Amino acid sequence: MHMNKQSTAGNRGPGIKSDCFAELELLTYGGIQIELESKVKPLYGKSIERLASDMLDAFGIKNARLKLEDTGAIELVIAARIEAAIKKIVETDKEYLFPFIDDNKKATTKDRFRFSRLYLPGNSPKLMLNAGIHHPNGIILDLEDSVAPDKKFEARFMVRNALRSINFYGAERMVRINQGQRGLEDLDFIIPHYANLILIPKAESAEDIYKVNDVIDQLKKEHNIEQPIWLMPIIESAKGVIKAYEIATAAKNVSSLAIGLEDYTADLGTRRTNKGDESFFARSMVVNAAKAAGIQAIDSVFSDVGDMEALAQNVQTSKGLGFDGMGCIHPRQIIVIHENFAPDTVEIEKAKKIFLAFKEAETKGLGVVSLGSKMIDPPVVKRAQKTIELAIKMGKLSADWEK
Repeated sequence: MHMNKQSTAGNRGPGIKSDCFAELELLTYGGIQIELESKVKPLYGKSIERLASDMLDAFGIKNARLKLEDTGAIELVIAARIEAAIKKIVETDKEYLFPFIDDNKKATTKDRFRFSRLYLPGNSPKLMLNAGIHHPNGIILDLEDSVAPDKKFEARFMVRNALRSINFYGAERMVRINQGQRGLEDLDFIIPHYANLILIPKAESAEDIYKVNDVIDQLKKEHNIEQPIWLMPIIESAKGVIKAYEIATAAKNVSSLAIGLEDYTADLGTRRTNKGDESFFARSMVVNAAKAAGIQAIDSVFSDVGDMEALAQNVQTSKGLGFDGMGCIHPRQIIVIHENFAPDTVEIEKAKKIFLAFKEAETKGLGVVSLGSKMIDPPVVKRAQKTIELAIKMGKLSADWEK
């Protein structure tokens, strides 16, 4: 009697596109048997089978039946599914890695603009492939809430391959890890592959940041990675709100502090509303903690993807509270978020006057900057400079506006 081992990975069924479902059975004899179902089999069948054969050989598998149901997946997706299926039943430290796209090794800065960050489920490749063309400031490959518990293991391989080989067109490459020990283990699939920023869900103390950084530092050393990896803790509970400043100042690589209102309102036992009265205290606490720490404050997602007018109002409220950006769950939200976080005409004109007054005072060797009868403090000048820089970047002000 032969004891066979079986495993599966991937997605299949109605509505599934750009994905692959892999079913692997280890055998005791018979060699390698590959069965492929795909609409593109006449064009790409041989290359898919060659990839599958190469992978099985790379992992030392000599006898197996591999069934693939392809719905138009690219190679890195197929490979992620096959590798996940293999590693569910074979203990091995080997990896099957695709080459990096050059841009996917680029570092980002701590104060980079983060108006928008687009959440993408880490186990849904079809949403990843063209996400960058919508030009969000950041793309979040999510391993937490958007991934079903029984899919979290295989999602790691998808996210790893995406970090290496999907072109996100300059968007900051972010990953939201899971909570606790599972999240720390997620980092093995992220840090060696040059993620720019890690989102830490349900942060409630500085200790949560220390634990993540300990693993990051170890992995950076092992893989000779010198560039910074930023952290964005997410405040999602009453305890997290009270501890917000402690969390914001826990480490130098904390670049921003976010709030997650779905979980926060659930923790309070109240209902989230578009008006947001129930979260005013929490949002204000997060903003003040972030500003006191000298980092960015990032607001929660707006869940009604069909109401752009309500979204615009929400962004204006968010900006008024002092937030520097917010999350989004659909590409159509990006342009609304950018337009409403960008400085308006009144803000730009005021910033120009402050900046020109500062330059005039500097030219005259004056230690004090004034505009009319009002004295201008250095933080105000710095904010004006940031507003001008942002206006230029958003195309609302010419780069040579002083001429």
